[in-house]
Amino acid sequence: MIAGKGVYPLEFARSARAGGVKRLFAVAFKGETERSLEKLVDEVRWLYVGQLEAMLDALRASGVSRAVMVGQITPTHLFRVRPDRAMLALLSRLKHRNAETIFTAVSEELKKVGVDLAPASLFMGSAMPNAGPLSARAPDADEAADIELGLAVAKATSGLDIGQTVIVKRGTVLAVEAFEGTDAAILRAGQVGGKGGVVVKVAKRGHDMRFDIPVVGMHTFKVLKKAGISTLAVEAGRTILLERERLKAEANRLGIAFLAVPTEDSTNE
Repeated sequence: MIAGKGVYPLEFARSARAGGVKRLFAVAFKGETERSLEKLVDEVRWLYVGQLEAMLDALRASGVSRAVMVGQITPTHLFRVRPDRAMLALLSRLKHRNAETIFTAVSEELKKVGVDLAPASLFMGSAMPNAGPLSARAPDADEAADIELGLAVAKATSGLDIGQTVIVKRGTVLAVEAFEGTDAAILRAGQVGGKGGVVVKVAKRGHDMRFDIPVVGMHTFKVLKKAGISTLAVEAGRTILLERERLKAEANRLGIAFLAVPTEDSTNE
């Protein structure tokens, strides 16, 4: 596993063990990955973000033939790290630099050392909700209309590789996620529109499920609370909910309408 920040790598490791995986090797990143991951895997190789050659060497030496990317890397690190020669060469080949182009290029480098990249949803099926309510409170009529608008906008913008999240309030788009990430976009929406915003989070059409799958965790709800968000709608079957029962309980505690909504993409898969 190639492990980024947050609880996603931890949840994945537990799910993989429950799914029968006997040996787990992890590439982890200093300043990003939780140290507690060491207790859940057999071996960890700690690197700095941008050390592509060292990562490839570690995976080659480990003998693994299949890897999964789990957990995010802080977006701004792309501009602050010192990439090694292999990473510099990879980036120089890319006309556009975003999650899909960079991770696709990394996956091609993995293949060269005999490692296939598996979907990030591997072993996480129970964390991906079907369409329906996830909290006690349902969205009211205004929030439902904002969800519909948010879905249309989010599908359009995610298809342009801008971001996966849109925040709407009473028919006005307050913020669209860009390179700053979901949390910053939500907080920006709260600053612009005040309380009562509706957050919609989706995967883009034709999304490569090997990386950058939409993920919601407890940290997300801390941000929702701070921004005064009233509703969170995620795409059914294409979003990973970390610590799912805790999320439901927190949504109820905060009075947030939390639901998974179907789209043409989720129903056609």
